[in-house]
Amino acid sequence: MTEETPGFDEQQPQQPDVPSGASSDEAEPKAAPTPSPEEGTAPDADADRNAALVAQLDQARSALGERTADLQRLQAEYQNYRRRVERDRVAVKEIAVANLLTELLPVLDDIGRAREHGELVGGFKSVAESLETTVAKMGLQQFGKEGEPFDPTIHEALMHSYAPDVTETTCVAILQPGYRIGERTIRPARVAVAEPQPGAQTVKPAEEGTEAADAAENKENGGPEEG
Repeated sequence: MTEETPGFDEQQPQQPDVPSGASSDEAEPKAAPTPSPEEGTAPDADADRNAALVAQLDQARSALGERTADLQRLQAEYQNYRRRVERDRVAVKEIAVANLLTELLPVLDDIGRAREHGELVGGFKSVAESLETTVAKMGLQQFGKEGEPFDPTIHEALMHSYAPDVTETTCVAILQPGYRIGERTIRPARVAVAEPQPGAQTVKPAEEGTEAADAAENKENGGPEEG
C-alpha cells in the first residue's frame, strides 16, 4: 500500500476554472500590449518622407526648366539657321540672274541701235521683242532719259559741255541706257552732261514771272520814269 502524503493537496497551486469547450490559449489571461518604438516615431518619419519628396520635386522642376531652356535655345538657333539659308539662297539666285542678264546687255544694246536706225523688222523684230519681254520678267529694268538731273550713283558721264538753258548738271544725251534689277544697278547709264555757263546767273521761275509782269506794266505806262 502506498502511503498518502499528508497535506499534498494543500501544496498544489489552484488552477482557474476553465469553461468546458474552451482552449487553453483562451483560458490564459492576455497581457496589455506594449507600444513599439516605431509607432512612437511615425509623425517624424512622415515629415522626413515629405521633405524628401519635396526636394525630389524641386530637383525635377529645376531639371525641367533647364531642358526647356535648352529646347528654346535650339529652336531659336534652328530658326536663325533657316532664315540665313533662305537669305543665302535668294542672294545666290539674284547673283546668278544678274550675271546672266549682264551677259545679255550687249545683245540688248544691238537691239536698241537697230530700233533707232529702223532695222528692227520682220522675224528679227519678233525675236528681239520676245527677248526684251523675257528679261523684263526676270526683273531687268532700263533707265536713263534725256533731261533728267545727273546722278553719279546711276549715271556715268562720258561727255561734258556747258549750256545756257540748264540750271544744274543735266543729262542731255543718253549714249547707252542703264539697267537695274530691283534696287541693284548692274550697269550705269552712260550719258553726255551739260552744266550751266560759268558766271551765269540762275534766275528762278518765280523771279522770271515777276520780272515779266513788271516789264509789261512799265510798257503800258509808257516806260519807266526818267530821273
